[in-house]
Amino acid sequence: MPVIPHSVNLFQDCKQLFQFLSICQQKSIEQNETQIASVSLTIDRIDPLAVLHEFAAPDQLHFYIENPAEDEAIAAIGSVSSLKTSGKARFLQAQKFTRSCFSRLVLANSSTHFFPRCFCSFSFFDQESTSESAFSEATIFLPRWQIFSTADQSALFANLAVHADSNLELLIEQTCREFQNIRLAKYGIFNLSSNIRYKLNHWDVSDTNNFKVAVASALKSIQINRLNKLVLAHAVDVVSKLPFQWIDSLHRLRKIYPDCYTFSTGNGKGQNFIGASPECLIKICDRHLNTDALAGSAPRGKTMTADADLANQLLNSPKERHEHQLVVDFITQQLSRFGLNPQLAAAPKLRQLTNIQHLHTPIRATLPEYLHPLKILAQLHPTPAVAGMPRDFACEEIRRYEKFERSLYAAPLGWIDAQGNAEFIVGIRSALINGHHARLYAGAGIVAGSNPDRELAEVKLKLQTLLQTLV
Repeated sequence: MPVIPHSVNLFQDCKQLFQFLSICQQKSIEQNETQIASVSLTIDRIDPLAVLHEFAAPDQLHFYIENPAEDEAIAAIGSVSSLKTSGKARFLQAQKFTRSCFSRLVLANSSTHFFPRCFCSFSFFDQESTSESAFSEATIFLPRWQIFSTADQSALFANLAVHADSNLELLIEQTCREFQNIRLAKYGIFNLSSNIRYKLNHWDVSDTNNFKVAVASALKSIQINRLNKLVLAHAVDVVSKLPFQWIDSLHRLRKIYPDCYTFSTGNGKGQNFIGASPECLIKICDRHLNTDALAGSAPRGKTMTADADLANQLLNSPKERHEHQLVVDFITQQLSRFGLNPQLAAAPKLRQLTNIQHLHTPIRATLPEYLHPLKILAQLHPTPAVAGMPRDFACEEIRRYEKFERSLYAAPLGWIDAQGNAEFIVGIRSALINGHHARLYAGAGIVAGSNPDRELAEVKLKLQTLLQTLV
């Protein structure tokens, strides 16, 4: 990934930008391969969600993720290079694709310490059983625009495909025009009229399967030792009189769940998968890996006393601790297979969210340089927190019980950069938005001692809160 030094703002110096792109074009001719010119600039802080609202088109790929704990948000819009694939080798193919993209990057040196990223979404299964899913089993893309914001500043990237016969003058004109529009993006779309809000609040809601029956059947398999755990998802379909305003929903999600990752990804066909996930599957920074074991749940109390009682019951519940330990053991075993030395506390802590609390064990490890993040991801997904144990049999049972495609639900969503840094969350507490239609997903882990009524109450709690964010 060569870097060509430039001390000026290339977005505002057309002559210097032309010279930089000319160098990239010459490399393209010499190597007989399209080069990707990456121009970046540190600017005053802008809201990436505002940019997403202003510029994301239904026919474009996009990715948005906000991590309030780190006060970071990033939006990726359009694609300069993309891959859609499926099958058991999808993580390996994604790994090869990202390396190819990064090998063709030519960076214009700037003051920003951020780097271009490839964004990825993987479905729960490597091959969907029907053509119902809106998303490919794996989608990886290097965006045309990448907007990264922290508490006090933003970094803006334009990734431009340059080949032998590129019209550089036209490319520069288009890029500089888009740059100026992005810098002016404002976010003020929340004042819906009472008539529109009334229509958006009147839905038709239908269940996709009989969740309690599935739980009762799964418990029988657990009782005869065919399973240790099975995670069953429930989905409801919601039809509105007006199209759902998915960016409005994203904004409400980030306000209601300030301690979760807010995310969205679009398939380029007008369908968007959004949510607020409490679970980080992997985060890698400077070869340091962090992952979450998050399993075992209880509602929040309406008073401080009730909340403390529920927290103590969760921490001391044999059933919930068993469910949690299955996830901890799985993650540590998988990391150990790579020769890593996972570090974790002896007992879980509480992860308390707005309406629910979980048992939480952070797990850390140091990575060797040769170990690619997507290789780890392939080994970890799906964890017992979203599938069950034994994993392969649990996945077979999920297909048998659930009468809908999971698609991106409970699957890895995230990014990777050329330095080997990466961050992938688990796509839970989520919804697929498609015009007037929304499908909402939530799940619960079934182990010995589970009660079908309580498990249904848990998923209803998750679904109800998600439903309230749609308008």
